[in-house]
Amino acid sequence: MGFCYPGKGISGDLPPRPECAPFWHRQLLSNMSEVKLIILIGQYAQNYYLKDLKKATLTETVKSFNDYLPTYLPLVHPSPRNKIWQKRNPWFELTMVPLLQQMINEIIAIPEI
Repeated sequence: MGFCYPGKGISGDLPPRPECAPFWHRQLLSNMSEVKLIILIGQYAQNYYLKDLKKATLTETVKSFNDYLPTYLPLVHPSPRNKIWQKRNPWFELTMVPLLQQMINEIIAIPEI
């Protein structure tokens, strides 16, 4: 979210610095004319982009991914700390990973000449 490492906290990395995303994201996205999908990885990205549209929990937000397509795709952070979450939510690997692979393949597909 901040394009920089915010440092280590007591129970993991510190949150992204609040001034970074508004500055960098606006500049970058305004120069990208063909953005097809914004992948929102983790709670900070989902809070920033979805605001009041996000659900009560990260799990509910990710399960409701269809509510945010075609612009956004909310995902959990692929951190080793989330292994417990992934074990409790096997639907994620069964549903979301293939969906993400399919969407990325469609976006990067080179049209036939």
